Amino acid sequence: MRIDKKNNSIVLENNQLLYNNRIIFSYSDKKPIAFIGEGQEDVQMYRGNFKIEDYVVTRVPLCTVDAEKQDNAIVLKLSYNGQAPYLKIVVSFDEVGRMVLKMKGEEKSYNRLWLRLKATPDEKVYGCGEQLSHFNLRGKNFPLWSSEPGVGRNKKTLTTFWADVKDMAGGDYYHTNFPQPTFISTEKYYCHTKGYAYADFDFRNSDFHELQYWNIPNSLIFDTATSYIGLIGKLTDLLGRQPTLPKWTDEGALLGIQGGTDYVYNIGKKLRDKGVKLAGFWCQDWEGIRNTSFGKRLFWNWEWNSELYPDLDTKIDQWKKEGLRFMSYINPYVAVDGAMYPEADRNGYFAKNKKGETYLVDFGEFYCGVVDFTNPEAFTWFKNIIKSNVIDFGCDGWMADFGEYLPTDVVLYDGSDPMVRHNEWPMLWAKCNHDAIKEVGKWGEIVFFMRAGAAGSQKYCPLIWAGDQSVDWSLDDGLASTIPAALSVGMTGCGLSHSDIGGYTSLHGNKRTKELFMRWAEMGAFLPFMRTHEGNRPAENFQVFNDEEAIEHFAKHTTIFTELTSYRRFIVEENAKKGIPVQRPLFMHYESDMVTYDIQYQYLFGPDVLVAPVHEEGKTEWEVYLPEDAWIHLWTGKEYKGGTHTVNAPIGQIPVFYRKESNFRELFESLTIKYGV
Repeated sequence: MRIDKKNNSIVLENNQLLYNNRIIFSYSDKKPIAFIGEGQEDVQMYRGNFKIEDYVVTRVPLCTVDAEKQDNAIVLKLSYNGQAPYLKIVVSFDEVGRMVLKMKGEEKSYNRLWLRLKATPDEKVYGCGEQLSHFNLRGKNFPLWSSEPGVGRNKKTLTTFWADVKDMAGGDYYHTNFPQPTFISTEKYYCHTKGYAYADFDFRNSDFHELQYWNIPNSLIFDTATSYIGLIGKLTDLLGRQPTLPKWTDEGALLGIQGGTDYVYNIGKKLRDKGVKLAGFWCQDWEGIRNTSFGKRLFWNWEWNSELYPDLDTKIDQWKKEGLRFMSYINPYVAVDGAMYPEADRNGYFAKNKKGETYLVDFGEFYCGVVDFTNPEAFTWFKNIIKSNVIDFGCDGWMADFGEYLPTDVVLYDGSDPMVRHNEWPMLWAKCNHDAIKEVGKWGEIVFFMRAGAAGSQKYCPLIWAGDQSVDWSLDDGLASTIPAALSVGMTGCGLSHSDIGGYTSLHGNKRTKELFMRWAEMGAFLPFMRTHEGNRPAENFQVFNDEEAIEHFAKHTTIFTELTSYRRFIVEENAKKGIPVQRPLFMHYESDMVTYDIQYQYLFGPDVLVAPVHEEGKTEWEVYLPEDAWIHLWTGKEYKGGTHTVNAPIGQIPVFYRKESNFRELFESLTIKYGV
């Protein structure tokens, strides 16, 4: 049985489904490609952290596969021992030649599906949204559910232990704000699931990848390419692409700072007078402060707090004339004690509980209503809040925080299942922000950034940030974790990412040190967007503006950031046009180098710059792997060939190399002359 459409062949022979010479799955009576069943889940949420358990009532192996050709499709009827089919898979091409597997469950009581795709022992797998502990996903399973990422994110660490004991918030290796049922294989195909229900992608078996879904998904989409650059281009053709960042973001760092109009400006002036390049201020407390046991939180009522920020409405325009933009903060929840709440509650804009009352979510010593984006009037209301209270106020950007907290027992306006809507919610939140900006004609001028995401965020969210890292050196939750996070989300279609310089979460004894901030700032100079954060407990943690040496170090690296503008602009535009991420895995340009496929704490910054951030405390030397090429060490001008090298890496000299044959060589040489040793 064979279909050929413009030479993209689907072949079903010898019990195998082939697509462009890749075996997608193979089956026999003893090796089924699918199981169908019934499960009863128990989902409990506590402040954005989820405890999820599943009791599998039935799991039926679909050992019998009957295939028939219908028009331009192949229909696979899967059953148990030749009984009536439980599942139909319609295999066809879409308009551009992608292979689509449409699923249809024939027995409505079944709500679980396990699908097995062919794997090879040496195959590697990447993607699944933003994964912070592992870049190559092989050897692990990854539950795909949007949640708080957790504190520590490693059950073997003391930080995670105490976070679990005291707050039910420790997390694990797979917890993420941005899960997505999409992966890229070293067989050079991608597999994308069209759907948002809970899933668990299991890459532990040497012979197959088992994809578990808590429903029958709409479809699976496959495409292939001869290169990873071509493959990521095809994936972003499907999902959409982020726009080019506005040019004002090239003018320096966004200083994350709180405390009021005069305080913010005076700290900024102090830094600028000492040579720090600032593009502007990011003031998350512009709407007011709420102090909790967690630390300094925000008052979630989305309008300017004129008591904390007097005259801000006029100062924003003055600061812009000085080259300082203003970024703020917003999220899709409204505090019950805020002025906005009564109107929204009265108009039915919040999700309900089963009694028909507004569902209140505990965010940690305060409660909020969840804006119901399935209600068109609520969506429009909140979109207009963004327009009037944020954009018209003069903000050039903001953090669009959260999106992961949709409870699974809410009642939504449109009657849809919150177990399916939960993972979709961050995309709807991104769309609300996107539509507000688009409708005022400022898409591409204003930039907002999000930690939560879902399939579709690619075209709605211009910038990702890696979430709330701990202010420490841990691999799973510190500086290091932001590197696989950027690489994995880049392989999922979001090529613009960054992180809080210095980290955010200070709990259970973790406190930011000067060294950690300085190392993070070094990496920040080689990212598409540079932004600091004071953290959740600013008074207890190191702040750059309080230390002369750190200010000098920060000035150097914000200047390097600005001096790299022409190169960074080139690779940011590549992402917008072709979907090629700014931070790239080494194998994206060195496919024949097998070592590069397991490197997750280095990255290529575009095609020509290799960055190996120092992510351990007290190190002055660092081991770096270079693919086979001619590389120039940025700080010494010394030439290196491929292989493993140990280089000097004192604070201020993050290991950075550029390709000798780069078209931007003169730019990089100028940095060596200016900053080299």
